[in-house]
Amino acid sequence: MGETFARYGLTGEPGTEEFWRAARSPAVASDGEGWTALFLWRGGPARVVFESWSQPVPLTRFGRTDCWYAEVAMPARLRVTYQVETGDGAFADPLNPVGAGGERSIAATPDVAEQPYWPPVGPDDVLPLPDTRLRWASAVLGGRRTVRVHPAGGGGPVVLLLDGDDWLHLHPAMTAFDAAVAAGALPPVTLVFLPARDRSHEYACRPELWRAVRDELLPLVTGSGVPADPGTLVVAGQSLGGLTALYAALEFPGLMTGVACQSGSFWWEPGAESRADPLGGPAGGAVAARLERERGRPDLSGLRVAFDVGEHEHRMLPHCERVESLVERAGAIVRVSRSPSEHDRAGWRHALLRDVAWVLGS
Repeated sequence: MGETFARYGLTGEPGTEEFWRAARSPAVASDGEGWTALFLWRGGPARVVFESWSQPVPLTRFGRTDCWYAEVAMPARLRVTYQVETGDGAFADPLNPVGAGGERSIAATPDVAEQPYWPPVGPDDVLPLPDTRLRWASAVLGGRRTVRVHPAGGGGPVVLLLDGDDWLHLHPAMTAFDAAVAAGALPPVTLVFLPARDRSHEYACRPELWRAVRDELLPLVTGSGVPADPGTLVVAGQSLGGLTALYAALEFPGLMTGVACQSGSFWWEPGAESRADPLGGPAGGAVAARLERERGRPDLSGLRVAFDVGEHEHRMLPHCERVESLVERAGAIVRVSRSPSEHDRAGWRHALLRDVAWVLGS
């Protein structure tokens, strides 16, 4: 069985101190058409749980040692977020230096490009938070929220990050934007991290969210004292966040100048989530139907929209492709790209920086 590990360049008898000193996880080897990744865990029974792309994979014990392992076939061009799950909880992989928050790691096949500006986050790292914290008591939405604001590079156009808590606590967007601005890959921007309270409700093409953003949140940001250019607003969203960002561009003309949309949930239409197969409806869902309507069709002239979706999100692609085509037909300036990922923040985070830069004309 030692040949299993030797194939990945791992030396020493599995389970020995010599082996663990050199061990890394995952180790990746070519299998001709794609890749095979070897995941390792030192301890007891465990399994590898992916954010998307694959079902959980149980680890097998090597003999009577403390070495548990699994070989996982991966297609070409794939980056995934994963955890190691045991009876005590789910953890980042201690043998993988590419962390993504205290409980997550990232695995990538060797044929994908690096993701500059995003630092690895170890299990004991505490992510920095913006100094400015706004208490937003919304009369339109009800309730109170804490909205963080950060002027990257001194501030500039407003970039509204939907699911803002994810970009604060799971992936260090503030640090990444600062690094991208410092490197000249982005102009200075003012980041507004908008948390969701009930995203399946708020992000389901509802006008209340965007009336509240327009009439309450943006004036609150402008009056906060943080340098910001409210005349330029870019909205960035992923999954349902991408859906509602584009919905706002259609229904609130002039509110924003651009949209950065990753893996937009364009399968959505009223009632879709209660179907046995939510993605089984007409291509493009409610957004496509709105763009195809003869009367009152939106004019998106001048709007810049960057679309990205994971190339392994096979069932999402027809929905996204339909909307991409219709948005361009409606007059928007459109950019389309595909990330080497599934429905996963590991793919979205690079597209987020790149597409915000493009929307701003950089």
